[in-house]
Amino acid sequence: MSTADPLARHAVTVRGPAGATPLVFAHGFGCDQSMWRLVAPGFADRYRVVTFDFAGAGGSDPGAYDELRHSRLDGYAADLLDVVRGLDLHDVVVVGHSVAAIIGALATIAEPERFAGLVMVGPSPRYLDDDGYTGGFSREDIDDLLGALASNFLGWSATMAPAIVGNPDRPELGHELTESFCRMDPAVARRFAQATFLADNRADLPLVPVPALVLQCREDIIAPLAVGAYVAEQVPDATLVVLDATGHCPQLSAPEQSTAAIRAWLDDRVAA
Repeated sequence: MSTADPLARHAVTVRGPAGATPLVFAHGFGCDQSMWRLVAPGFADRYRVVTFDFAGAGGSDPGAYDELRHSRLDGYAADLLDVVRGLDLHDVVVVGHSVAAIIGALATIAEPERFAGLVMVGPSPRYLDDDGYTGGFSREDIDDLLGALASNFLGWSATMAPAIVGNPDRPELGHELTESFCRMDPAVARRFAQATFLADNRADLPLVPVPALVLQCREDIIAPLAVGAYVAEQVPDATLVVLDATGHCPQLSAPEQSTAAIRAWLDDRVAA
């Protein structure tokens, strides 16, 4: 049985001055809050910095994972809202990586009164190509990815993680993401992957009620530039910034650039 305290349930960590604008950092698929360690602490001088683990990841309570709730991204948005409510936060800026950018969008739509901004790092509302839409993957690509994950999770992790993080000249980044993937329960990872790669949240983007920063790498095999541009076009009040960086995890590969871009946008759009 899961603990009733959402802060313990999601291994919540809080830094920074009380009363400051809260920044809630949400990690993507196969990761945990440690993926923000090179970026999040840099904001603790002026912001209330919150990191946490989604159910099924990192130090979260194993009992917090529910197969039905977490079969859809809305279930992960509910995790995020539990953390925000548990800390009684308002005027929150969510910083979400990859699928957590969409999870953050869903949370802002569900309870707009809690939020002041949204930073979407490498977002994709739909990974599958569609008529008039480039998601970057065919249905065969996704089926192959999910099939490989289901049949040989460790092998899939060792192959996919370095490709996702990019930067082949820095193999330590791929190794770190591989280890992060391998810490997940394979069944949880499979269901989270299905919820991620088969989702279609394009219709939710125009409903985002807060200003958004879309932060994109110039080369990203998971979320190509066309996807970042689409997100920025569909979210009503969005700014697109393309980093001179490669891969899908700029918080690891380009933490200084990522921090600078987020801080500049916050200074411009959100009062600290």
